[in-house]
Parts: sequence; C-alpha cells; structure tokens
Amino acid sequence: MKVLVTGSNGFIGNNLRAHLSERQEIEVVTFSRNDNLALLVSKLDGVDFVFHLAGVNRPKNVEEFTLGNSDLTSSLCQAIAQTKRSIPVIFTSSVQSELDNPYGQSKLTAEQFLMGFSAQTGSPAYLFRLPNVFGKWCKPNYNSAVATFCYNVAHGLPIQINDATAKVRLVYVDDVIKHFISIMDGALVEPGFGDVNPVYEVTVGDLAKKIHLFKDSRKSLLTEPVGTGFDRALHSTYLSYLEPEQFSYHLVKHEDPRGVFVEMLKTKESGQFSYFKAHPGITRGGHYHHTKTEKFLVLQGNALFKFRHVLTDEIYEIKTLGDVPQVVETVPGWTHDITNIGKDEMVVMLWANEIFDRENPDTYAKPL
Repeated sequence: MKVLVTGSNGFIGNNLRAHLSERQEIEVVTFSRNDNLALLVSKLDGVDFVFHLAGVNRPKNVEEFTLGNSDLTSSLCQAIAQTKRSIPVIFTSSVQSELDNPYGQSKLTAEQFLMGFSAQTGSPAYLFRLPNVFGKWCKPNYNSAVATFCYNVAHGLPIQINDATAKVRLVYVDDVIKHFISIMDGALVEPGFGDVNPVYEVTVGDLAKKIHLFKDSRKSLLTEPVGTGFDRALHSTYLSYLEPEQFSYHLVKHEDPRGVFVEMLKTKESGQFSYFKAHPGITRGGHYHHTKTEKFLVLQGNALFKFRHVLTDEIYEIKTLGDVPQVVETVPGWTHDITNIGKDEMVVMLWANEIFDRENPDTYAKPL
C-alpha cells in the first residue's frame, strides 16, 4: 500500500510517519511546506490513501491562512481528480472552523472543498475537527499549552497561567494516529465528520499541577497513577521533553554494617518498591506486622526466610536462590526474618503494600 502524507514534517505528521514506518507493507510519500504544489500530481502516482495533515496556524500574515489551508486543500482535490481514481482522504481540520476568525474560516473552506470533491468524485473524505492534540514532538512555545508546560517544567523554566480555571479539551496524538490508521486499514467508519476518542478535559491549573508532580516525583519518589488514561499520556509526553542528560537520577542509599537499603518508587494506593543488600551471615527483619504485607524476590545470593506465628509459635522456613525466581510473602501475624546463607552478597527486591509511615509503621520487633 502506498500513502501520501501532507504536512509530513509537522507534529502529527512526524508521529504518523513513525507509526507507518513500522509497517513493511506501507510505502510513504511525503509532502511538506518545502515542496512545490506542482509536485502533488506526481506524488499521487500509485497512491492508495492520503493523510492531509498540512496546514498553517501561526502565519506571519493573514493571507497565509488561505494559501496554507483552503488553497492547498483545493489543489490537493484537483490533483486527486486528475488521477481519475478514488483515493480516500483523511483531513485534520480544527474546532476553530466553527469560529469566525481567519484561521477557522480557512479550515472551514478547506472542509467544504473536500466535501464537495468527495460528492463529485466518490473519493471518501474523513474530516476531523480536532481539539488540542498533545504528545511527543509537539513544538513548545508555539500553540500548545501542554507542550509549553512540559518543556518549561522539564527545563526549570517558569510557566505563565492567565486563568487557572480555564478548561482545555485534549486528544492524545497516539489515539489520533491509531484511529487514522484503522481507517486506512479498512475500519467501518462512515466518511464525513468524525471524532477521535477519548477526549480529555482539564483545567489549565490542574494541567500545570500534574506536570509539576511528574518532575517532583524524582525527589519524593511518589509516582502519579500513570498507567492508564490521561495521566499515562501526559506523563509520557512530559518525559519526551527531557534532555538526554536528564534521563537518569540518583536515589538515596541507606548503608549500615548489615548492607544497603534503597527506596526506588512509591505509589499513592499500591505501596512502594525498594531493594536491599546483605553481607554473608547477616540477618534482617525479626519483626511482624498486623496488616502490612510484603513481597521479597532474591535477585542474587542464597536466602533463608524464617517465620514464627506470633500466638502459636509455629515455625516455618523457606530457602531461595537468586537464579530461581521465587517470591516470598510476609503474612500478618507471623514474625519473620531473612538471612544471607551464601558466600556472596545477597540482593533482594522488595515490594510493600503501603508506604512506610514513621508515625504508624505497623512493625513490631520480635526476633525469631
């Protein structure tokens, strides 16, 4: 399959090309602002699908809106008509096409060109009045608050907020690309106006707060719930604005004669992750919990876990090896410890179901 991408060097265009490059059966032809309009006909040779992403939204003069939006779309329609083939087109319009301003009017006119062209030729046209699109590679300090906030916070620069209560509607670029490619692949989507979901709505103040929390998490170790939804997409976007020298950060290492203990990550509702090291012969633990639970995974060395029931004095032991992945859980009401019974240093990964609270640690000494 051969596709043409206009606006190929833009934000959405770059993300689309990255996704399409993963498909060996797709040949991508590009058209950018550096190309002459006369090349459109030749670039459409053998093309099966068009992603019309090109547009102007920050021109030096108002006339460029017409040239870069409505006139370009008209030229594209004429070029497709010259091929005498039915070529589907996806067009990224804007919610501003509903507004009475030069940019919105130029997008509205482009929509009208495409709808009229589709009606006359039978070439399907899919039009998307996208709200603010965010994601990696969006240009900061241009026309995206998300990009600007992410870039500035990542680089230690101030951000300007005029109205913290103002709401913005956002779609994530990967969701846009996924939907567009599904149409290219033949998804049953009716031509005409369509939507990309999910659409996220957030206040400018909350948006800024979330991004600051992403940065602060390296010191607090407390992560936001970044596994799903808007926080997942925004967190990924924020990280994309880090410079390579910012890709890593140091943790606090607590060291005593027994070995080393390091906290790595804390969550708001699902506990925390850490690891510790113990020298040969060293025993750690010797306590029990009423409610707190833990999971231990020995990554290196040989370990002996001992358990004793607080009431019945029942005893149980487990030996684990670093080269055999085996999780050992602590159980409420059982005092427990772990001893390095090997000749080398022992390294153990640890998850606790709650963040350690010095005021209420739920940890009671009771050596075995």
